[in-house]
Amino acid sequence: MGIELTAIHWVYLTFIVFIMLLLIKRRDTTMICVVGIFVLGILATETLSGSVSGIFNSFLYATKELMGTIMIISIIVAMSRVLIRTGINETMVAPLTRFLRTPALAYWGIGIIMMLTSFFFWPSPAVALIGAVLLPVAIRVGLPALGAAVAMNLFGHGIALSGDYIIQGAPKLTADAAGIPVGSVMTASIPLVIVMGVVTTFTAFWMMRRDLRNGTWRDGLISVKHTGGGLISGDEDGDEENNAVMGPRVQQWLAIVIPLLFAADLTAMFLLKLQGGDATALVGGTAVLILIAVTLLAHRNQGLEKITSYLIEGFVFGFKVFGPVIPIAAFFYLGDAAFTDLFGKVLPEASHGIVNDLGVALAGNVPLNGAVGAITSTVTGAITGLDGSGFSGISLVGSIAQLFAVATHSSAATLTALGQISAIWVGGGTLIPWALIPAAAICGVSPFELARRNLKPVLIGLSVTTVVAMFLV
Repeated sequence: MGIELTAIHWVYLTFIVFIMLLLIKRRDTTMICVVGIFVLGILATETLSGSVSGIFNSFLYATKELMGTIMIISIIVAMSRVLIRTGINETMVAPLTRFLRTPALAYWGIGIIMMLTSFFFWPSPAVALIGAVLLPVAIRVGLPALGAAVAMNLFGHGIALSGDYIIQGAPKLTADAAGIPVGSVMTASIPLVIVMGVVTTFTAFWMMRRDLRNGTWRDGLISVKHTGGGLISGDEDGDEENNAVMGPRVQQWLAIVIPLLFAADLTAMFLLKLQGGDATALVGGTAVLILIAVTLLAHRNQGLEKITSYLIEGFVFGFKVFGPVIPIAAFFYLGDAAFTDLFGKVLPEASHGIVNDLGVALAGNVPLNGAVGAITSTVTGAITGLDGSGFSGISLVGSIAQLFAVATHSSAATLTALGQISAIWVGGGTLIPWALIPAAAICGVSPFELARRNLKPVLIGLSVTTVVAMFLV
C-alpha cells in the first residue's frame, strides 16, 4: 500500500517488543517507556530540548486522554467510601448473596451481568455500576478481587465490546472501511465472538481455580484493603469511621433508592441514546449527588467538610492507580495522532500514524491466501490495538480485510470481523494496562497484574478463533 517505514517506525516497534517482554517477565515498564519517548523525540526533533520537552508533553497528553476515566473511578470510589462507612453498602448487597453463593457462581454471575449491561451501554459505565454493587458479594463468597476484575473485563470489554451488537459502533467502523454492509460484519462475527468468549472465559476460570488450589494465585491488590462488605475500604482512621452515624431505617431506605437512581441512569442512557463519555458523565454526576446526600445525612454538622474529605480520598486513590500507567500510556499514544501533535509532521506524507503504518506494512509483506489472510487480520488488529483504544485502528483492519478478500476470494465480512475482534480484545480493555483500568480500579487491583492474568486466556482465545476463521473464510 506504499507506506514508507522510517527509523521512527522501527524504533517504536523495537520498544514495543521490549515493553511486551518486560510485561511477560512481570517487570515494571515505566523507565523503558520514558526512554522510548526520549529516543523518538530525538529522531523527530533532532534537538535535545525538543525530546526532553516531549517527555513532559506526552505525559500531559496521556493525562488529558485518561482524565475522564480518572474522574469516574475517583468519584465512584469516593461514593463507595461513604456507603461502606455508613453500612448502606452492606444493606444494599445483602439480597444478592442468595444468588452468588460460591466463587464459581460469583465469577460467572458477575461476568454475564456485566456482558448484558455492556451490550447496551458499553463497558466503562457498566463497570462502575456493577462493580460497586456486586464486588462485595463476590469477595464475601470467596472470589478473589482479581478474579472479579477478570470476569468483568473479559465479559464486558472483551465479549460485549468486540461484538457491539446493540450500539454497533465497532462493526460500523470496520464495515465502512471494508465497503460492506454493517449487518454482514455483525453476522460474520457471531460465531467468532462466541468462540473467543467461550475459550477465554473458561480458560481464565480454569487457570484461576488451578492457581487458587495450588497456592500460586497473586491477587495484585494495590495499597488499599478489601473487605467482605464493601468495594474498597477507607483509611484506618477509626474515629472518622465512627462519625458516620445512620439509623437502620434510613440505611434500608437509601439501600433501595441508590440502586434505583443507577437504574434510572441506565434507562436514561437507553432512551436518550447516551454512549461513551456521555453515559459515563451521567453515572459520575449521579455518584457525586449520592455522595453529597449520604454524607450530609450521615455526618450532619460535619457534612460539608466530610464531602471534601471523601472526594480527596477518591482522587488520591484514582491517581495512585493511574500514577504508573500515565508514562506507559504516553508512549503508546505516540503510535497514533499524539506523535504529530507533540513532535510535528515528521512522518511520511502518506502516514496514518506509526501503529497504522506498521499494520499496513505487515499486510503488504506477507503471501496472500485465506489462512494467511486470517492470521494477518488477527495480528494487524492486535497491533492497532496496542494504543489502548481498540477503536482507533479498526478502520485500517476493515480496509486490509477487504484487500485480502479481493486478492484471495475470501469472505471480507469474516476477515473484517476477525480483525475487529482482535483489535478490541487487545486494545479495548483486556491486555493493555491503561485500557483495563476501570475494572482494575473498581476492584482495587493492579492493572498490570490484571493484564498479566488476562494474557494467556486472550492469546489462546485469539489463536483458536483465528483457526476457526480459517475454515469460515
